[in-house]
Amino acid sequence: PKNEWIKSWSDNGVGWVQLNHENKLNPLSAGFILAIKEAAEKFDNDLSIGCIVLIGSDKAFAAGADLKEMVKHNFASVSETKYIENGWLDIPKIQTPIIAGVKGYALGGGCELAMMCDFIIASDDAKFGQPEINIGAIPGAGGTQRLSRSIGKSKAMYAVLTGDMISAEEAERSGLVAKVFSSENFSTSLKEIALKIANQSKPLAKLAKQAVNVSYETTLEEGIRSERALFYSTFALDDHVEGMEAFSEKRKPTWKNK
Repeated sequence: PKNEWIKSWSDNGVGWVQLNHENKLNPLSAGFILAIKEAAEKFDNDLSIGCIVLIGSDKAFAAGADLKEMVKHNFASVSETKYIENGWLDIPKIQTPIIAGVKGYALGGGCELAMMCDFIIASDDAKFGQPEINIGAIPGAGGTQRLSRSIGKSKAMYAVLTGDMISAEEAERSGLVAKVFSSENFSTSLKEIALKIANQSKPLAKLAKQAVNVSYETTLEEGIRSERALFYSTFALDDHVEGMEAFSEKRKPTWKNK
């Protein structure tokens, strides 16, 4: 893993992972993805962290795959090296809420990485897209699957077949992005949202995340059954009792995180 391309720090229960490649476009090589995965997993295993935020440079979250690396591969070698399995498949397994904070370009693998997070907060200069078709490929790390689930078949098909970029405004309008902020308010707003999540009861936030993810991955009937089981399980938590008591006593809950 290329750990030297990652800056990570924690602040008030928020774990920050910054993609900090010497190339400000943050080209995603196999080693870079493994380093991102390792940094995020480290925070996922840290009991003091209630929210993880993935950010890039001012120029780009990540503008795509490392083409210098990709060009060396053929069909046999991408299969043998598990080119897309390693690291990529681990990021969606993180249980702590994880936000993608996007300034500038989130294209190709960068867009796919952002979509693997629980939601995306974008700066108004952000640009999303899956331009792989323009360079002789198609999205390979979930781009065609997650994009169509986020913005619907028609818009996803348009994006994947044209390779055109999606503005921050359109990304928010079509549901790819949760919130858009002006460049000057972006950092402060992102921090506020991350803190709000980090200050929730950690076990409750993980259960809530799991419940929403089930809706995204299964049928309605299966989802309702799973949600009900997760809801019932919250009654076993001290934080459930604390939340209810705090509400009736008109005070803020003091979470025990158990």
